[in-house]
Amino acid sequence: MQLYNKLSAKERADLIDQAGEDRLTISFYKYHNIGATQIFRNHLFINWEELNVLGRIYVAHEGVNAQLSVPAKKFNDFKNHLDSITFLENVRLNIAVEQNNKSFLKLKVKVRSKIVADGLNDDTFDVTNKGIHVDATTFNNLIEDDNTVLVDMRNHYESEIGHFKGAVTPDVDTFRESLDIIEDDLKENKEDKNLVMYCTGGIRCEKASAYFKHKGFKNVFQLEGGIIEYTRQVKDQDLENKFLGKNFVFDHRRAEKISDDVIAVCHQCGSPSDEHTNCLNEACHLLFIQCDSCKEKMEGCCSTNCADINRLSIEEQRELRKGKQNSNKVFKKGRSEVLLYKK
Repeated sequence: MQLYNKLSAKERADLIDQAGEDRLTISFYKYHNIGATQIFRNHLFINWEELNVLGRIYVAHEGVNAQLSVPAKKFNDFKNHLDSITFLENVRLNIAVEQNNKSFLKLKVKVRSKIVADGLNDDTFDVTNKGIHVDATTFNNLIEDDNTVLVDMRNHYESEIGHFKGAVTPDVDTFRESLDIIEDDLKENKEDKNLVMYCTGGIRCEKASAYFKHKGFKNVFQLEGGIIEYTRQVKDQDLENKFLGKNFVFDHRRAEKISDDVIAVCHQCGSPSDEHTNCLNEACHLLFIQCDSCKEKMEGCCSTNCADINRLSIEEQRELRKGKQNSNKVFKKGRSEVLLYKK
């Protein structure tokens, strides 16, 4: 029985083109005690592979976190399967703001120690004692209150291209780094301020809100469904959109436009831009912001050195990489010294 993806990204992309059918990009998460994680992982893969579902799914003893691409015509079948799993029945599904049939090109279901790398020891606090979930209307009202501190629970490269007006945006590379920084910065206001948090789809705030309540914060709130659900409610209810720019997403789309504001700059020339790209040099793949002009001039690379390497034949590039430690900078997310206008 097949329990892993066998097709390359290119082969899958070709099949999607041939099918000519719309797909939906969806995300969801659920904290729940899962005992036999490997068995549950295999169950998901077998059923979703049959439905031609693609995406990145993490399964852990604490729950499941999924970002998916589902054929539109099979959405009801997919939903029925979710509802057949007791703890996933009627789970909130975040439907992407902007659809792309190739947001995911493989089905990867992985067993992990955590569904989000938070670096926390869950045995030291009550993870179920979470903050108050608020909808878009309540959120808008809360962040207009002078007694509120609004905190972006995402990383620097996410908030750089888009964030809520007036939000504190920690300059961090990982979620786990932000927790102690936020606590230290707001330690004088644990009892008298509203701590309001948001993230992409809500999952990081679920754990963070419980952690901050454990640390003594009295008035903790989190945006239900994150930026994705907020955007849907703003459109459906004709509310004021208080988000500026784009929402960074972890798939081939890289971002969704939430407003027309461009709040970031090209990391190479400093001109207004919010388009992320990965350096085309296979030994680099640095994620950074690059405008169209620099993309043409630098041939999709982060530096002249990477552009020179990328012009070589595949065989020559492999020879250069042979015997060297992997220099992939994908996790540095715009921190490279070759970028003159990095955040």
